[in-house]
Amino acid sequence: MSRLEARAQGEVDVKVMTFNIQSGLRGLDKVAEVIRSAGPDIVALQEVDVGSVRAGGANQPERLAALTGLVHHAHFRTTTLWGGDYGVGLLSRFPVLSLEQHPLPVAKGAEPRTVAHAVLDVEGQEVSVYVTHLTRRPFNDAVRIQQSTAILALMARDARPKLLMGDLNDTPESTSLRLFKRQLHDVFALRGVGPAVTYPLPVIPSLRLDYVLACGQFVPRHGEVLHVNASDHYPVVANLTLRAPALVSAEAPPAEGSSGVASAMP
Repeated sequence: MSRLEARAQGEVDVKVMTFNIQSGLRGLDKVAEVIRSAGPDIVALQEVDVGSVRAGGANQPERLAALTGLVHHAHFRTTTLWGGDYGVGLLSRFPVLSLEQHPLPVAKGAEPRTVAHAVLDVEGQEVSVYVTHLTRRPFNDAVRIQQSTAILALMARDARPKLLMGDLNDTPESTSLRLFKRQLHDVFALRGVGPAVTYPLPVIPSLRLDYVLACGQFVPRHGEVLHVNASDHYPVVANLTLRAPALVSAEAPPAEGSSGVASAMP
């Protein structure tokens, strides 16, 4: 039976990934192999080039789509680097119904940041996938709080089932992540196995910066960080069940580790 078969009428299992690919500097084929091996249905990409010198002029989302079989793809430009477009991207097994992006607040003169919004047709349900890459650490806590607030305001106007994935450039205990987790489940925190670090560092302590966050219309089943040498970040994968619309409650997600989430899972 397919992994996408319904658990119950109207429920669908979905596997997702978020991956900061560092513009494919360690080889785009390596990135593609990691994605193929993991077998996700949806991939949020950060640090993605189109037409740049360092990418050899390639359209990286288009190339990754060809290499992984995730045929639906998009690139969302935030700025120009190395003579090409630089930003975030998306790969999907599911058809794309609409695409848009929104600029995020940044400090004066800083690198532009964006949140991309794709609406996908997931086995007949419209699902919103938000992809972002927040301003880098350190010393920019206030900016990331502003960016998180802006993203949450966008999501609050969206009645669809929602995922937010990306390099959030902050740790789980930060104010920006606490804001997100008032409305969204941190899948790895609830169902993760193995080490949580996504940004390994040689001297100072390594960090968890990359996240899959899901609204209450998804049941988190499993989360894992893949410790692979294809980028300076490790990708995060998560298995989720998209609940049938009739089973969705209006309740906000419970706190991590609370009995509310555990009781929804086998």
